[in-house]
Amino acid sequence: MTTAVLEPRAGRRCHNVLNSLHATSYFAPELGKECAAIGITHPRAVNFAVRAAAMGAVGAGAVTATFYNYKYELVARHVPAVWAVASPGEVLAARARAVDGALRRLLGEDAVASAEMGEAARLALRAAEACSRSARPLYSAHADLTVPEEPHLAYFHAATLLREHRGDGHLAVLMAAGLDGLEAVVTHTATGKGMAPKWVFTTRGWAQEDWDAACGRLRERGLLDGAGDLTPAGVALREEIEAETDRLDRGPYAHLGVEGVARLTELGAGFARAVVGAGAFPVDLLGRG
Repeated sequence: MTTAVLEPRAGRRCHNVLNSLHATSYFAPELGKECAAIGITHPRAVNFAVRAAAMGAVGAGAVTATFYNYKYELVARHVPAVWAVASPGEVLAARARAVDGALRRLLGEDAVASAEMGEAARLALRAAEACSRSARPLYSAHADLTVPEEPHLAYFHAATLLREHRGDGHLAVLMAAGLDGLEAVVTHTATGKGMAPKWVFTTRGWAQEDWDAACGRLRERGLLDGAGDLTPAGVALREEIEAETDRLDRGPYAHLGVEGVARLTELGAGFARAVVGAGAFPVDLLGRG
């Protein structure tokens, strides 16, 4: 009997749909409302707090290192000061309330309570059983958190585990490729799939001159041309980065198996389409403009 082999990009496709649901939390008005209720009002402080809270009351250095593509000076304006406003535990509780409200609004009560949601949560949690803690600080911190009982929150939790697991590995690959945080963003944006520059400036703390300097360094390496497009060498490097990230992230999806990955991708894609259709993301978030 022949055992089915997981296709090399199957894990990436599954991750992408799970990450789409996780990422809704950063744009949900519920998050700002719940964080404001505990005293955190600045959008950047909210972002740093909710993603870093699982690591405890860490400083700006730890956040910059684990987030990778944010300017240190921006992080330092809000961290560690934010922990004097609200504790990591209070922030995590606020995020849970915000995610609950946002998913109910974006997906609807029927989807939140559906058998499909419960199935997706079980499959995603099963995949996460095979995540590795080694050199993965954001994943490992979130893995210490208790799994929520409600299926839609358990699904969000599992999607977060799988997102941070892949993300931590991705950063190691970017470092090995010699790309600093902003250079990584510039090359990703140049693929047409990354964040638009104006959102990079707004949320990551970089300015146009930082962007231009990063483009200059990439041109010197032969990765970017004068028009800001990836050269053949740049395209090849981005492909190598994604392939190596796939390799480092293979464990959870191999553990889940071919049929499980296919089913989780199917379920996750349905939820992702629903949240996108409900306007979960800014229309100008992605692209090169």
